This record gives sequence, C-alpha cells and structure tokens, in this order.
Amino acid sequence: MHTVTENGKKNFTNYTNYKYVAAVILARGGNNGIPLKNIKLLAGVPLIGWVIRAAIDSDVFDSLWVSTDHDEIERVAKKWGAQVHRRSAEVSKDTTSSLETIQEFCRMNPEVDIICNIQATSPCLHPHHLIQAVEMVTKQGYDSVFSVVRRHHFRWQEVTNKGAPDTKALNLNPAKRPHHQDWAGELCENGSFYIATKKLIDEGVLQGGKMAYFEMPADNSIDIDNDIDWPIAEQRVLRFGYFGKDKPELVRLLLCNVLGCLTDGQISLSASGDERVSVNRRDLDGIPMLQREGTEVILLTSSENPTLGRLTDKLSQKTGCVLMSLNEPKQVEVEKLMKEKKLEWKEVAYIGNDVTDVDCLNLAGLSAVPLDNSVVTLNAAKYQCQSAAGHGAVREFCEHILLLKKILDRFVNV
Repeated sequence: MHTVTENGKKNFTNYTNYKYVAAVILARGGNNGIPLKNIKLLAGVPLIGWVIRAAIDSDVFDSLWVSTDHDEIERVAKKWGAQVHRRSAEVSKDTTSSLETIQEFCRMNPEVDIICNIQATSPCLHPHHLIQAVEMVTKQGYDSVFSVVRRHHFRWQEVTNKGAPDTKALNLNPAKRPHHQDWAGELCENGSFYIATKKLIDEGVLQGGKMAYFEMPADNSIDIDNDIDWPIAEQRVLRFGYFGKDKPELVRLLLCNVLGCLTDGQISLSASGDERVSVNRRDLDGIPMLQREGTEVILLTSSENPTLGRLTDKLSQKTGCVLMSLNEPKQVEVEKLMKEKKLEWKEVAYIGNDVTDVDCLNLAGLSAVPLDNSVVTLNAAKYQCQSAAGHGAVREFCEHILLLKKILDRFVNV
C-alpha cells in the first residue's frame, strides 16, 4: 500500500486514493484506579506492550502512537516501538474525554485520514483482529468500526419506587426464558478498539456514519479496571494473548551477577572491621526452581574483593552453581562460554545491573535488571524487575523464566 524512501519515511505519491491510517493508544499517567496501570507488568510485559506488539505485527498502520503526559510511559512506549504524542495539559485532566485527546492528535498530525484508537487495557488483542477491522474501513467503505463481544446476560431495569427494589425485564420475557443455545445473545462493546475517519472525529464522534461492529471471541475480550482483575488477566493472557511472530525460546542458561543482583551492592563493616554482605533467602530459593527445570545457572563476578570472593565461593557451594569471573568486555567471554556449551544468545537469560552488562542484556534472548537501575541498563533489558537487588529480584526473574516456559509448552502442545 506504500513504498519506503531511503530515509525510512513512507511515500504515498503513487496512491492518489490512499488513506493514511494511524493507531493511537491513550495512556495518561494520572490513572485514578491503578497507579501507572498502563505500564504495570502483566505476565512479564508492560500492559501497553501487549497492544503495541499486536499493532506493529498487524502491519496495517502507517504510524503507531502512544498519547501520554508521563515520562516513564513515554520511555516504555518508545522501547516497545511506538511513537509518542506528548499531549497537552488541556487534554490530560481527569475530566478529559478520549475524543478530545484524539482530536488534539489529529490537529497535530493533519496527514492522518483514519484513526484506530486501541485501548491499552486489552492485552488479548491479536494482529488479525486489527487487520480485519481496519480493512472494513479501508476496503469496505465503513466510516466507523468498533470491537464487540457477544454476551448472554439477561438484563433488568431498575425502577425507582420510593426505595423499593422494583424492576422490569429489558431483554427477555420472564414467562418464556430462552435456553442459551436458542438465543443469539447481545453485542456489547469490549473496548479493545474504535476505528473512525478523521471526518467523524472532527464532527465530534467516534461512532457514526456508516457503522459496523467487529465481533471478537469472549476469550480475547478482557478489560482491566482494577487490581482484582489483574490475576485473572494474567491467566487469560497466558492462554489467549499474542506473543509475537516468533514463539518463545527455551532458556537453557541463566547468567546472574552476584554483586548488584543477588546482593544489594552494599558492604557493611562490623565493629572489628570485618566486611559483610547479605543475600536474600528468596533469591537463593529461586535458583533451584530453574535448575529443577533443566536450566543451568552460572554466577558471575568480576571483583577481587576478598569478602566477595568468600561469599561467591559459599554461594557456589550452596546453590551448586558454577562461579565464573568475567573481565571486560563481558560479551567476549560470555560468547566463548556459549560456544563451549553450543548455545545461541536466544537460549541465554542474563540478569545484570551495570553499564558493562549492556551488551549482554541487549543480546540475550531474555534479560533483566533489578528495580531502580540506570536508564541505560533499563533500556537494554527486556524485563524490568519490580523487586530491588538483594531483595527478591533474582527470584522474580527466575519465576518469569518459568512463566515463559509454560507459554512455550502451550505452543508445543497446540
């Protein structure tokens, strides 16, 4: 539908009837429910990352944007491949409607003809849903299309009568209640996406003109509104979420920094002058969890400090892990190890905390950093732990690896 010029911009000069389609994901920082809900990790992926990945892989959008007023949401959005519409203060209020924000986006991007507003809170959205729905506008001539799910709920209207719980049926005859299989049900918006022409949006509506619905399966229709939904959503996304074009790879080796990952990086002094470091029990318990599933764990150190040397020796004995001392550049020595073990980067997981780890974090099939790391390491890692170094970060990453193994098992058993 378009060509790409040498500078990477899309060229539409040969397509006089071409309609520019933009995807816009609204992600305000000041959510009244779950703080920064849009980037909270769901099954190891920022919530917004699920829909960004689906939108990118659909390949039906000329541009993909996250509209936000928050620095951290902007960082995560860019990391996952979206452009950012930095919305103004006027459309960043609690009272601002989605339509008002989209109208501002349209004013700032006049080349756009069709807007697909994708909800960040719909993590079970798949590329094929977007492909089919967008084509209803670009090829079938609809002005607006929105996602729905079919529900079989009997609805009753509240009738005000001096506080009494009076009611009347809205969508059924109580004397002839239909069987589930004999009733087509009703179409309910599931909130996954709303597609509309710019003309409609300029007129102040997202749904209008020649309208159509796009029906999504109930399994893919989930909207996260509060913390109670989170565990349910995580289980649902593990079964019905979209994990990208390539299936996850089995992690065969975990490389783990001792200082700054297993420990919090602090060294304490006793009254007698002895140096001491501490390790969290939860982190130590996480390592055997991986080992029992056939993943080798190697502990990394590069320090000549005698205290740390004694610690790492004890950790090696306690966990049964090989201890490996790395010099810079770490990537070279890790690749030598991988060659010996006949492994590829996609089979290696790496948890680090320093600038010297960035190359390995970028290359590893799965990589992580503890909470409160530097921006450069955060941007290199594929997973940002919610726990701090020495306080459960390693255990959390081990659990994440095992979670992805369950996903891989799902692919194998399909």
